[in-house]
Amino acid sequence: MIMKKKIFISLGLMSGTSMDGVDLSIIKSDGYDEFSSILNTYREFDNNLYEQLIGIRDKISSIEDIKIYLDDLNDLEKKFTLFNGKLISEVVRNIDEEIDLIGFHGQTIFHNSKIKISKQLGDGKLLSSLLNKTVVNNFRQNDLLHGGQGAPLTPIFHNLISKIIKKEFKIDYPLSIINIGGITNATLIDYNIKNHDQNFFAYDIAPGNCLVDEWVRKHVKLKYDKDGNYANSGKVDSLVLNQAIDNFEIESFDSSLDIKDFDLSFVKGLSFEDGCATLTKFTAFLISNGLKKISIKNKISLKHIILCGGGRKNNFLVKSIKEFLGDIDIQIHNIDDYNFNGNFIESQAFAFLAIRSYLNLPISFPNTTRCKESITGGEIQKNFE
Repeated sequence: MIMKKKIFISLGLMSGTSMDGVDLSIIKSDGYDEFSSILNTYREFDNNLYEQLIGIRDKISSIEDIKIYLDDLNDLEKKFTLFNGKLISEVVRNIDEEIDLIGFHGQTIFHNSKIKISKQLGDGKLLSSLLNKTVVNNFRQNDLLHGGQGAPLTPIFHNLISKIIKKEFKIDYPLSIINIGGITNATLIDYNIKNHDQNFFAYDIAPGNCLVDEWVRKHVKLKYDKDGNYANSGKVDSLVLNQAIDNFEIESFDSSLDIKDFDLSFVKGLSFEDGCATLTKFTAFLISNGLKKISIKNKISLKHIILCGGGRKNNFLVKSIKEFLGDIDIQIHNIDDYNFNGNFIESQAFAFLAIRSYLNLPISFPNTTRCKESITGGEIQKNFE
């Protein structure tokens, strides 16, 4: 008799590098192959919380800074956790399902894989006591302790998505699911490979939205370049772009990336619109170049790229990626075309990772984070009677 795996109702929370708000997803899954989406929603931070989060991140560039600003971080962590708690309370009031687990990623303030530090704001114990629910948080630490980079953690979920898309839409492997958030990470998936321990590989390959987001924040009272409209109205400065391409290289794709690995200094003399266009084109070059390099490294000839994350909506960015990949026979798709909401892949992923952590299943793998062996992660908080 085959034992049927328990199906969990899991809620996932994600606040990305844009720091504009929280994505919340509720999913139904066994942590293995079963998956369905119940609900996705987004809640924007109020201006005060948004400015505090941006402000503290800008101040922290070392472990020493974390110590210096510890009181401020603790105060902000409480505010951030209460914001998430209030959001969850409002959402679960309107659904019939009982939530089994909450995957609480938190807000990344500082990430440096070289010194094995990844600091997220978010008090899992407090959230658990507020909601009387089991919370899984601190997903990255166990990976760092076992030689990993702490990122990316979504590939095991990307792998599941690829199986669902292949089954329903008959897309062939090999394919890549590329998340363009603040940083761009790519999961290469190839089930035609028979002699590998794993059939998926993952890397942080480039900046995503972070450069353009910061440029926009510095010049206008907006948080990002909606649909790439400012970039589209500007003119790419070819001289500045080519100098940036010549002077910047990601030395190793075996290290995770942080937004502080990049800066805007090379476009400081440009107009606002031209800066948007040039930064977006630079980002597109790094994404396409990174994808080419990791494909060669793993001897994979991709047939399909599936885009998710906020960057997939930036028309200028996607068009530029296609131009830089023009010499390769590859089809680029939007994940929304396959019945997934591309805004909520990461929040769904952390709902899924919460289940796997709870079941003590691996969430990090040597081919995704460079950890020494496949390991679980996440700390389980059950701070209620």
